Amino acid sequence: MNFFPTRIPDVVVIEPKVFGDERGFFMETWRGDLFAANGITLPFVQDNHSRSGQGVLRGLHYQIKQPQGKLARVIIGEVFDVAVDLRKGSPTFGQWVGEVLSAENKKMLWVPPGFAHGFYVLSETAEFFYKCTDYYAPEHERSLRWDDPALNIYWPLLDGLSPQLSAKDLAGIPLAEAECYP
Repeated sequence: MNFFPTRIPDVVVIEPKVFGDERGFFMETWRGDLFAANGITLPFVQDNHSRSGQGVLRGLHYQIKQPQGKLARVIIGEVFDVAVDLRKGSPTFGQWVGEVLSAENKKMLWVPPGFAHGFYVLSETAEFFYKCTDYYAPEHERSLRWDDPALNIYWPLLDGLSPQLSAKDLAGIPLAEAECYP
């Protein structure tokens, strides 16, 4: 596996080595020793898998207590995946990084605890899989406004149409009002 820090160095793009032939392919998607050698040492305790249609935006979610690190990948389709730094003491506080994850490119994104996370579906459908470093705690979940001008996230919206959002995400709050990490 190759590990590439993004412009927010704690967020890392991981490219697995893919071994393929006429039968298909094989790849490792997580290996403790390689992740530890690249500074990712938190244990994973929960796996999540979602399916979404084109134009769906999920996020930007985070847990103010029991923050989750997430190792994200797409197993069907393509998404634009985003991480926003919510650590007030960080030099990159309020900044974001985005990466296209797809079944074709097989890239993974490591989003450490302390970040809001979300994704937008570019393909007809997408199945999104992620490992978490802490358990889901709905009482601590928060939703940051996906289109907050202070974040200025460039979402590659298809045909310029507004994304499909859940009621929770429609009620997301701007960064200026958000509970953040120290």
